[in-house]
Amino acid sequence: MKTVQNVSSEWGKNLLKTSLLIILLATFFVSGSLVWGNLEAMAAPRRSMLAQGDAITDPQAILRYALPIDNDTVRKIQEDLEDIGTQLRGKRWGKIQRDVKNANFLLTSRRDKLLATVPEERQSQAENIIEKLTSEVSELQELVKAQDKGEVAEKRLELLDRVGELEALMVQGFPFAIPEEYANLPQLLGRAKVEMETTKGNLTILVDGYSAPINGGNFVDLVQRGFYDGLDFIRAEDFYILQAGDPPGEDEGFIDPKTGEYRAIPLEVLVRGDEEPVYGDTLEELGRYLDQPVLPFNAYGAIALARPAGDPNGGSSQFFFFKFDTEMTPPGYNLMDGRYSVFGYVIEGKEVLEALNAEDKIISAKVVDGIENLVQPS
Repeated sequence: MKTVQNVSSEWGKNLLKTSLLIILLATFFVSGSLVWGNLEAMAAPRRSMLAQGDAITDPQAILRYALPIDNDTVRKIQEDLEDIGTQLRGKRWGKIQRDVKNANFLLTSRRDKLLATVPEERQSQAENIIEKLTSEVSELQELVKAQDKGEVAEKRLELLDRVGELEALMVQGFPFAIPEEYANLPQLLGRAKVEMETTKGNLTILVDGYSAPINGGNFVDLVQRGFYDGLDFIRAEDFYILQAGDPPGEDEGFIDPKTGEYRAIPLEVLVRGDEEPVYGDTLEELGRYLDQPVLPFNAYGAIALARPAGDPNGGSSQFFFFKFDTEMTPPGYNLMDGRYSVFGYVIEGKEVLEALNAEDKIISAKVVDGIENLVQPS
């Protein structure tokens, strides 16, 4: 905001941020429904607004944990490597050494358990990845000894990308049956990557159909149709959202040319520990105030379905990016989780998303990977 530039002291900046936080929270309590360009009344606020101290804010990490796999060994390796990022901020080299040592032990002594959940036809690929991981963890140990913070951070990200590749090989089929009542809607039975060109630059979005097959399928289908090409961003609120997807004319969503009807998309939230998503009702309406979605609004650049106020199942083509400063909107239990359907995250182009506003537009959007996972209704 322009006023931030006029505050000269750190004390003044902190005071302004505190004031803005109060205003932002008050706005949410009074009006925060994400609808067609307006803020309208929402239901009673969540009972717990406490931020989780260990909430994950890295979209790539959230997506790794969201993969439907059951392998404790690879998850422990991932946790050790994720923790290095936390410990690096405080230069806690002793704890970093312990994390690397644990990861190395699991890679060298629990290889059979790592391979146990990989389908036979992917075993050789998995073995190659494990070999590379083992070698690169040894390299990481040397970097930690030298206490080279930059090199350690870079190598950690490389290792986590490789862990993600190994975890992807462990996925076997689709994890649940989608309700028959949604058989008339596109379904994303896996993941897809979308490149979105805007007037400020490019965004890369990873859409997670394992957690949100209906919402993800709807978005990927519309991208594939070219529906979003040339559309304006219709709403930009500092610190929390950027909305798009409103077509020209009176219609507020996608009109299916086959039926001539508005394509309505249901609220879809997979809760951690559940076997399938919740459809049709917000978690608040179900009294599940503290339940954690697999795809939470913890990360900058979460992408979710917009909808009319009071109608969880009235979404269509409009979506929004969730933008926040962690000081302004702390992660964890918040006002958004369970009220709106997150179906993916911006994984590249954060600086572009930060710069976008209501004067910008989407030039084009295209599916660059995973289109084979999109299943059209018969």
